[in-house]
Amino acid sequence: MATEIFVRTGDTELDIKIDEWLKWNKDQNAKHEIEKLIQNNNAKVLSDLFLKRLEFGTAGLRGCMGPGYSQMNDLVIVQTGQGLSKYLLDTVSNAFEKGVIVGYDGRHCSKRLIKSYNIISSIYITRILQFLWQNIMVTASHNPKIDNGYKVYWENGAQIISPHDKKIQKYILENLEPIESSWDIIKVYDSPLYKDPWNDIMQSYFHALKQTVLYPELNRNTILKFTYTPMHGVGYEYMTAAFNAANLKPFIIVEEQKLPDPEFPTVKFPNPEEGKSALDLSIKVANENSSSIIIANDPDADRLACATKMENGEWYIFTGNELGALLGWWMMHKYQVQHPDTDFSNVYMLASTVSSKILASMAKQEGFNFEETLTGFKWMGNRTVELKKTGKEVIFAYEEAIGFMCGCTVLDKDGINAGMQVAELSAYLETIGFTLNEKLNEIYAQYGYHISKNSYWICHEPDIIKKIFERLRNYAGEPNTYPTGILNRKYSITSVRDLTTGYDNMKPENKAILPVSKSSQMITFSFKNGLVITLRTSGTEPKIKYYSELCASPEEKDLKVLSNTLDEMVSAVVTEFLQPEINGLIPRTS
Repeated sequence: MATEIFVRTGDTELDIKIDEWLKWNKDQNAKHEIEKLIQNNNAKVLSDLFLKRLEFGTAGLRGCMGPGYSQMNDLVIVQTGQGLSKYLLDTVSNAFEKGVIVGYDGRHCSKRLIKSYNIISSIYITRILQFLWQNIMVTASHNPKIDNGYKVYWENGAQIISPHDKKIQKYILENLEPIESSWDIIKVYDSPLYKDPWNDIMQSYFHALKQTVLYPELNRNTILKFTYTPMHGVGYEYMTAAFNAANLKPFIIVEEQKLPDPEFPTVKFPNPEEGKSALDLSIKVANENSSSIIIANDPDADRLACATKMENGEWYIFTGNELGALLGWWMMHKYQVQHPDTDFSNVYMLASTVSSKILASMAKQEGFNFEETLTGFKWMGNRTVELKKTGKEVIFAYEEAIGFMCGCTVLDKDGINAGMQVAELSAYLETIGFTLNEKLNEIYAQYGYHISKNSYWICHEPDIIKKIFERLRNYAGEPNTYPTGILNRKYSITSVRDLTTGYDNMKPENKAILPVSKSSQMITFSFKNGLVITLRTSGTEPKIKYYSELCASPEEKDLKVLSNTLDEMVSAVVTEFLQPEINGLIPRTS
């Protein structure tokens, strides 16, 4: 803590925190930014920067890059690294000898941030995600270019979950003052403990992927042409190696988006989940090269999007739920071929609670096990670890936000493996005269149509978000009195699950069995006609998201009627559940 106050904002607490940050900070550009704010008497901005702090959670840290304690910068990373290091030394046996892998993506400052601290004097550098070892990943995934992040994976290979997040946060707050060695880059890279395992990990990872390839000869002989974009991220080198591992011919690359570029100059949002607006350039390149399939990663290559060219020349972009259905079927098919004499009794597939229930419908017919988890691959990864310990095998997991875990090579969403699997599935289907779209229709014909409508609103005012969800859980002016229907009860609500408060009126004593998080908002409504809709806040972006799905039995074939019903119900939910606050929200525009 600074012993003398030099800043004079009129707020003693704020002055102390600014002095403290200026004393510890070593980034001169950041210092100049703060000095300008002080000169301009911008107390509101200064309060936001210094009296609030990025809190370490199960998603680690993620925020705008800039000075202060509420943004991502060298000092905040040093403090986080020191707290995490101390926690590891106190918690993990032989932590010093085991060391830590640190990876980074191509964003502004990502490489510099990993050099800003010395973790147990042993830093490993790699761009592959968490494969085999405990590690830290410096990335903001698909967030806007001004953001960066800090994500931690535990020694089991999965992202951390509670109580690690709360304990790490406690250790960070107890180790805020930087020690000099935390800034000493030279000592880290000259240390005999420093290693770069990039080549070893690359070989191990792609060897593991190669073992999963089912039809290498079919892959080599396919007439399909694939177009690929890494979305100005790190995926090009890895997807090239994945295609080679699968014996697929080289893809057509979107040259303008081939190499990492933290400015993301050709896309408004570097997120293929946004749909056509993010794939315009890919579509142009694919049309120019007579390519009928596009695969796309986000900048850190953990998500996968896919689009196919239809007979009318238009491009169809699959939703995450549709890709989940296709990849779920493909992983089941591969398992059956590779294990012809083994039943499905020990085989599992997982999906997040806001994703389609198509895997559940498949499980009922095929005999494998299906489980639902909370949103986020930290839950699916850790559940996979638990199942493997009991002799079970998880062959697929996914979330609707185009995140897919194909097998257990990586205990997280992996856009490289998923891209290879989609390409191999497409090549296989081509040999039997099927397209991805036709196979998807066949899946729905067999297991029942599962139609979804998902979107979000942007809201930068936490108070508005809080009002919306508090009104929903106090609908009649009393706690746990939720809406009972929409459109004058034309569509009745049969059950409510609130994973913020732990309420679930379909469970004993109205207590939810899935983990509860008071730090995020999440309410699910189930309707009598089979619609399930979930409203939740994002853990990394200022968004209110909704996820809806109407499931039909295989006998219900009128897709138009189902779609009209879904549209009517979602519109009613938006109108009735979000008024009067809806005027404070910005709808998704893509």
